[in-house]
Amino acid sequence: MRIYNWFIRQVSGLRLEEILGLLFFIPSLLITIKANLYFYHGGITIPRRFYGGLTRLAVTLILMIIYFYVIKKWPKWKGTHIVRSIMPFLFCIAIYTNMHDTIGFVNSNDVHDTLIKIDQTLFGVQPVVWAQQFYHPWLTNYFSISYMNYFIIAVVVVLYLMFKKRPEQVRVVLVGTILTFYFGYFLYVIFPAAPPRLTLANQFTRSFSGSWIMDAQRRLISINPSSSRAAFPSLHCAVTLMSLLYAFKFSRKLFYILLIPGISLVLATVYLRHHYVIDIIGGFALAITVYFIAPHIDSWWNKTRKHLQQVHTPQLK
Repeated sequence: MRIYNWFIRQVSGLRLEEILGLLFFIPSLLITIKANLYFYHGGITIPRRFYGGLTRLAVTLILMIIYFYVIKKWPKWKGTHIVRSIMPFLFCIAIYTNMHDTIGFVNSNDVHDTLIKIDQTLFGVQPVVWAQQFYHPWLTNYFSISYMNYFIIAVVVVLYLMFKKRPEQVRVVLVGTILTFYFGYFLYVIFPAAPPRLTLANQFTRSFSGSWIMDAQRRLISINPSSSRAAFPSLHCAVTLMSLLYAFKFSRKLFYILLIPGISLVLATVYLRHHYVIDIIGGFALAITVYFIAPHIDSWWNKTRKHLQQVHTPQLK
């Protein structure tokens, strides 16, 4: 009973995004181990991305241990606030990176054929194939840069609000963005789908022109593995829209600065063959849903935390 009470007290001291990091880290680790064992027992050379995933998660685990020690040991230290604003997002990204190639080891019922049919029904063509008529080196470079801007757009609103010293708004954005990622992971597992660059490869009659920017983008986001099953929904589009929504709410000037890069990123997902249009629609639906429900989820957890602390904190005699 004492151990149980101690455990509950530790859990009740954590924020929503910290709890989610722990909850998603465990299955991510188990799935990655399962993937490595699959190749090992099959006598197949383990792809670099899979054993690299174990290394990444091992580093993440070490950082998590240090992180939770710091926030418990020095809760009122000024640096602790900054650490609690940054690290849960980094944990989220580490887990996100591992999800791409391990989803098939959880759910092998791919749905990309259905996504292809939906796009065909909506547009009468496959938009990613139709878009190849516009291929041009300069346009490819522009969209490659736009796609890589995801790493900036995902954090720029938080950084802006931190610079403006608006901590409450920082956390609002962080909670919404992190929840978008984790809901997206859950949907990846339910709806595993390979991207159109793989499923429609035999329909492309033109190739990109070997731009060094395009090559850099490929290396940066590691888009080559055939095991990728993280197409639906598009988290690139979901998180971009989420950033735009928060920018519109907290800084109209920043919103207008991000608008064109954000639209360009969305277009890039189709131009560069990363997503079906239905992925974009799904990503937008996810972002809008989370934008409205995130405050309620966070409020519920905060009330739950307080209740747990009251019930399981030892009373002074």
